Amino acid sequence: MSGKRFLGDAYADTSADETRALYDAWSEVYDTELVTENAYAQPQRCAAALAAAAPNHDVAVLDIGCGTGLSGLALRAAGFSVLAGCDLSPGMMLRAMATGVYSRLFETDLNAPPMPVADGSFGAATAVGVFTFGHVRADALDEILRVLRPGAPLIIGLNEKYYAEGSLTRRMAALSEAGQLDILSREKGEHIPGTGVEGWVLTMRKSWQIT
Repeated sequence: MSGKRFLGDAYADTSADETRALYDAWSEVYDTELVTENAYAQPQRCAAALAAAAPNHDVAVLDIGCGTGLSGLALRAAGFSVLAGCDLSPGMMLRAMATGVYSRLFETDLNAPPMPVADGSFGAATAVGVFTFGHVRADALDEILRVLRPGAPLIIGLNEKYYAEGSLTRRMAALSEAGQLDILSREKGEHIPGTGVEGWVLTMRKSWQIT
């Protein structure tokens, strides 16, 4: 296994091709760097939030930015069994496939919609570590809502620095004002404890009646 670590490079402002290449290279050591060395907490926090927001654990869940499958494994442990995942990086998705928890995996660039998914395909979604510097822009939230059914819960986990930057929370507020999104809760806590960075878990729901 390579001795190189990539977390320090993850928030650079790069093109989609550069980001894809970074994560393809990172896939070999991603779990070691994030979990073993830095106690990555957000997958479990977000899975617990979805379990609270979606009492029906048979719902089809889309794990957005699934990476190597850490979030999918946390979702399975929380009782969800119908899981699909998407990511920009084929290398990451090969690792996710090896977990055996996903019924479908597909490559997508959330900054260049649409996803190859029909409207209203999923009854819930998570996006763990997806919205951040140099990665997915806040307006991708609109595309995520497109593939969710009315009333579907959406859990977003992000680091405290990107939360404070404000672009995502501003987009959430605009969608809420437009009657498309219900913001249910915001909880600050552990993100990547080994780096000293905290994060937020945002629980929301696609509105039942889109105006």
